[in-house]
Formats: sequence, C-alpha cells, structure tokens
Amino acid sequence: MFEISRCRQVFLTCLFVLCVGGVGLGAQEDGRWLVSPELLKSAKLRIVWDDELPIKKGEKLERLSIVGERVYALSSRNYEISLDKDKGGTVFSKYAAPAGLPLREPVLYKDELISALGSKLVETSERNGEELRATYIDFGIVCPAVRNNSFFYISGADRRLHVLREKDLVQLFEATADNDSMITSVMADEDFVIFGTDAGNVVCMSADKALRLWQFDAAGAIVGRIVRDGMSLYFASKDMNVYRVDIVDRSVRRLVWKHQVAGVPEAPPRLTKKVVYQYVRSKGLTAIDKERGQRLWNLPEGVELLAEAGGRAYVITNAGMLTVMDNMAGKKLYSVNFRLASRYAVNTADSKMYVADEIGRIACLQPVEGE
Repeated sequence: MFEISRCRQVFLTCLFVLCVGGVGLGAQEDGRWLVSPELLKSAKLRIVWDDELPIKKGEKLERLSIVGERVYALSSRNYEISLDKDKGGTVFSKYAAPAGLPLREPVLYKDELISALGSKLVETSERNGEELRATYIDFGIVCPAVRNNSFFYISGADRRLHVLREKDLVQLFEATADNDSMITSVMADEDFVIFGTDAGNVVCMSADKALRLWQFDAAGAIVGRIVRDGMSLYFASKDMNVYRVDIVDRSVRRLVWKHQVAGVPEAPPRLTKKVVYQYVRSKGLTAIDKERGQRLWNLPEGVELLAEAGGRAYVITNAGMLTVMDNMAGKKLYSVNFRLASRYAVNTADSKMYVADEIGRIACLQPVEGE
C-alpha cells in the first residue's frame, strides 16, 4: 500500500482549503486544514506531482510561469528554478539576475531562452540553464526580445525596433511606427515581423527590411503581447476592445471581430482552442467565443485562467477560490478554496494546473477524467 510521506502529508494539509459547492471543511486544533485524497476526489481534482522548491530563508516565491515544456519559478531575489512540466523535478536552478533587477518571463526559440536584463540580452540553454551568450545593448530594452532563424528584433526605449543579425548581433537596420510611438510588443516569423504600439498600432513588416506590409489601428494602446494562433492575431486595446485580426497574406489583413469589455484591459488575452479569456480590473474575467467574438460568460470575481478541460474553465478569483465555469452553458459549476495557493501559472495548452505558496510548496493538479 502506498504510504504518504510526512512531507507530502504536510503539503496536502497546508496547501488547500477545499470548499466544494459552498460547504466548508472543519479545522484541526492547530488551525491547519486537512485535505485527504477523498476530499480531492470530491473536488474532482487529482495531484499529478508535488514538490518543495529550494527557496532560501529570507526569500519568497514571486512568480510561476510556463514556457515551452517547463515551469519556471522565480524568487524575490531572482533565484530561478526550472521544472519538468509533466513530471515535476528540478531541471536546473540558479540566480538568473542580481536581486532587485526586474526579470521578465523569458522567450523560447527552439531550445534557447532569450531574456532581457536591463540593457543586456542573455541567451540561455533550456536544457541546463547554461548561459550561451550575453550581449550589452546600447539602448534600454522595452519588451521581450524575439528572433527568427536570421535576426533578433529588439524594441528600444528610443522608440525604434532594432534588427540585429543573429550570428554576431550586429545591427543591420531600424524600423519605427509612422507616428513614432513606443513599440511595446514584438513577434517574429521567418517571413514577417509584427509589433504593437502604445498608440494602438499593429504593424506588420518584412522580416529582412524596414518595409511595412500592412497596419491595423485601434483607438487605444495595445496591451501586452499580441497572441498568434495560426494566421489569426488576438490582442487587447485600451479602447476597451479585444480584437481578432486575420492575416490573409503578407500584405493583407482582415478584422474578423472586436468585442467590447467592461473596462480598460491591463493584460493580454489568454487563448485556448475555442475560447479567448480577458481580464479587466474590478470587472472580472470574460470568456469570448474565439470564432464569433461573442461573450460566453463573465465572472466578476475572476482574476485569471489556470487551465481548461472538457469545456470547463478553471478560474482563480480575487478571494482565492478556484471557480469552475461551464463555457457553453455560461454558468458556474462549483468552487474550491485555494487561499493558501497564492501563486499560480497560466496554462492554455492542456488541463494541468500549477499552484504554489510563497514559501515554495508547489503542486500540479488535474481534473479527474470523466468528471
């Protein structure tokens, strides 16, 4: 018979406060909540793996994110831990930057992680965390740098998109928006590059020269990154709309739909196979049909999508609850108390959920099949 170790038992005891369908669970005298496998089953969840991250005394876990097939945990002093997304276990860990230096989520290109540290561009091996190349840039880097097989594309604080040759990082040319607005997000293909600006422009240009192919203009700044799915682009604007624009060919784009939300977005949309999720502060999380642009539901207390499975969205709320929404019916099914799981990652690829607390206890959860 499988015997749960004391470490795992403490983890299960402390991580979750489960409340299914509004029914609370009793507490022990020491104030800790007991979560048994039976209770997890009643919440229609199972633990895929769990672990304790090597967070040092005086530090705390600040951020969880998913990049490729890895979960990345970042401490308050920029200690980075890479974990296998499916099996758990540390792939590598290291101090990725000096404490206090803002560290954005890295961008993955093949098996290389690209990070911007102030004015330094750093390329790291995804396999073992080894630094492959570090280059100081002559300008401040505004947003995550991206690349294709031949070039790096870096948005500078000088409002220029700098295009550098991959093999030696020599700058070949620059590009700008016609209105000289700040370029706040960039994505690259082998044939073209698309960038968004704080004036609401989405510009597509040639990958190897400063030649504009097409431009789309929203009435407000583009918020965060532009999300690509095939030949469709999804993005949020401070004009209170979420947009879908399709690339017809290199020189033609088409507005498919725009959906007005209840306030000004401050984060980019989350995209799954059939649904676009958009958060608006104080207005909650809205689910939008990906094809038609119509609202499926709005959860006023919703903050972020954790995962999606079987037409159900698993949403964390501002009260620390995990609320399960039926996308097609547009209604709430049940809630689970996740107050002790104060850190979480967004997973739009499959049904796994990644949650943790600030001292570094982490778990991968998944809905039970058939539930």
